[in-house]
Amino acid sequence: MKAAATHQEILDIRRERGSSVLLFLTDRCPVGCAHCSVDSRPDSPRITDFDLLESLVDRLAAMPELAMVGISGGEPFVERRGLTLAVRRLAAAGKQVVIYTSGFWAASPRAPEWIDRLLPLTTAIYLSTDAHHVDGQGPERFVNAARVVAGHSVPIVVQCVDEGDSLAATRASLTEALGPDWPRRAELIPTHGLPHGRGAALYAWQQRTPGRDFGPCDVVDATVVRYDGRVTACCNESVIMGAGPAALRRDATDGAQVEAAVRGFHDDDFLRALGAVGPGVLTGLPQYRDLADREFSSICGLCWTMTKRRSGGGDAAQHDALLAALAGLTD
Repeated sequence: MKAAATHQEILDIRRERGSSVLLFLTDRCPVGCAHCSVDSRPDSPRITDFDLLESLVDRLAAMPELAMVGISGGEPFVERRGLTLAVRRLAAAGKQVVIYTSGFWAASPRAPEWIDRLLPLTTAIYLSTDAHHVDGQGPERFVNAARVVAGHSVPIVVQCVDEGDSLAATRASLTEALGPDWPRRAELIPTHGLPHGRGAALYAWQQRTPGRDFGPCDVVDATVVRYDGRVTACCNESVIMGAGPAALRRDATDGAQVEAAVRGFHDDDFLRALGAVGPGVLTGLPQYRDLADREFSSICGLCWTMTKRRSGGGDAAQHDALLAALAGLTD
């Protein structure tokens, strides 16, 4: 598979079911943004079982269908030992490695040597910044981080919550960091705040939508593997942290169980159908027909309702053949 170099190319790989996973490397983050969707804090849990981490990383590295592994948290750069292990082994196995960071590690124009050694092994770096990040660490670290990453000729994707003058301020910081031709070296992707974690105090879903009107889910095609062995069907932050239906999570104790969980989620007909045609189409099935007119604040609410109903067995469990047919419509 061609190496990803742009945000869209990375999304295309993520949308190719089973081609990528996200490695959630730590819960810890030193920045403390008010809008954090996973409630990461300086004292949040971090890696304690490095034997488990090594086992699950080696399993991911050995899975031939995986073309790309994203690494996030929390802030993955607080885990020097874990991040170094993961990046080196995944890159050595030919995986494209994408890291998501706030750039907090760039306190000075020169990065620590261990980071300079890791960056050339990556496919792209996602830098997050907005008013909340600036409040937590100032704009200088973002500027330093952008310069360091660009110095290694690694593609940069900047994610910025679009509120107030954050986008304008980020463009100014990119110009300071990379010059007026910064769009040749970095992409700026506007995002929105999520009502998860601490973000629940700042954001709310803006409207309710009938179940039949939801299209395909764009995050269910790549599973998430947490540093402690938890595997989730998608990157919904609440699911990763233990909320929502238990059927969307599996807890593994070694790499073999992690691999089985990843493949189990990738092969699940219900999840495949959510990504292929979306839950709105599934409301046409008998067991979900009453959800067509019910309104939900987000696609996740509809998914959770369907998942809980399906997990209960009975009539819902008898329609896997229909789900498989729907899931295969875009194959």
